[in-house]
Amino acid sequence: MRSETRTAGSEKQETLSPPSSSLSSLSIGIDASRSLRTEPTGTEFYSRQIIGHMLAAPSDHHSFRLYAPQEPTAEALRGAAPPPHDQSALTVRTLPGNRLWTHRTLAWELCRRPPDVLFVPAHVVPFLPPSLLPHTVVTLHDLGYRYFPRSHTALQRLYLELSTRWSAAAAKRIIAVSRHTAADLQRIYRVPEAKIRVIHEAPIPREPVQHANEPGEDAATPSVYQRPFALYVGTIQPRKNLLRLIDAFARLIKQQQIGWDLVLAGRRGWLSQEYERHAAARGLSGRVHFPGYLPDAAVAALMQKALFFAFPSLFEGFGLPVLEAQTTGVAVMCAKNSALPEIAGDAALLVDPENVDEIAAAMLRLSQDENLRQELIAKGYENVKRFSWEKAARETLAVLEEAAAKK
Repeated sequence: MRSETRTAGSEKQETLSPPSSSLSSLSIGIDASRSLRTEPTGTEFYSRQIIGHMLAAPSDHHSFRLYAPQEPTAEALRGAAPPPHDQSALTVRTLPGNRLWTHRTLAWELCRRPPDVLFVPAHVVPFLPPSLLPHTVVTLHDLGYRYFPRSHTALQRLYLELSTRWSAAAAKRIIAVSRHTAADLQRIYRVPEAKIRVIHEAPIPREPVQHANEPGEDAATPSVYQRPFALYVGTIQPRKNLLRLIDAFARLIKQQQIGWDLVLAGRRGWLSQEYERHAAARGLSGRVHFPGYLPDAAVAALMQKALFFAFPSLFEGFGLPVLEAQTTGVAVMCAKNSALPEIAGDAALLVDPENVDEIAAAMLRLSQDENLRQELIAKGYENVKRFSWEKAARETLAVLEEAAAKK
């Protein structure tokens, strides 16, 4: 692998082509900026995994240029993928810059040294005239801002609307992570069906870390959880419908004695403080826990101990936490909207996310019915077999080849 850093005014003349034995190689540029976050969620997780597995895919006719605003670590490049198939076919272009990095720094680099095809894993294609933009493939994950505009500031909504509309128009091919997102693109932006390819994401098994001195205890599981618990993992924000989940839990506690708690784990997002106040106002401060963002080992430990996994989100372009729960072996309850039924299959108890009584009834049933839990766990193990990052990488590379060949 070659690593290059460009500073303002520098003009490196080194060729980025692979050795002469690969004259027919397809040069693939990849915006790797979203894979660098130290606490990846959503699109960052996708970027990291799809890039790593594309680099690991056996091929003698692909070369890769990764563009990033800072030097990426090996973890950020690979995720859970094996090492790159051919280190000599990989170049990392570090392009320092902050504000509007995609539309300024990356765009300028593409004008100077265009690859054969550009892959943007997370929504935003650089604003460039069509004659200067390489043949581009972009992954559009969801149009959630259209469903929940109040989850964003007015400026954020404007940028999301303009950048997504532009990306959908400028790209030669669009990857949608679910059939639901593909349908939204056709309905809202009139994107031709022939331009869209549906390629599902996939889970990565999380391995819990054990205490060296206490082999039977997971190091990452907080000792405060003395009672059994139901678990949610994801960003703490309005779209995830956590107020109704807390209300459903409060209703169960009021109606009968239940011996389990509720754990809501994840990075605190927009209006996140409201949820802790909401739980406290219902007398649940000691029963609803907010551990914040947790590393993979901690999440794995919690999932393995959870009574069930609760994911009543109001909207998901994919719903990766559902698959992660099924991979870990925990029964799942999730909403029956957006892409969630497509992803969960028949391996989840589906609920109306706007009906607190229905959420509460499903939670109570999963906490009491061991046969149902075991049935959903078994079905979950079967369901996740449909999803694979290796498969997603192969399909993505095929779309990139298709886009590069398009006139």
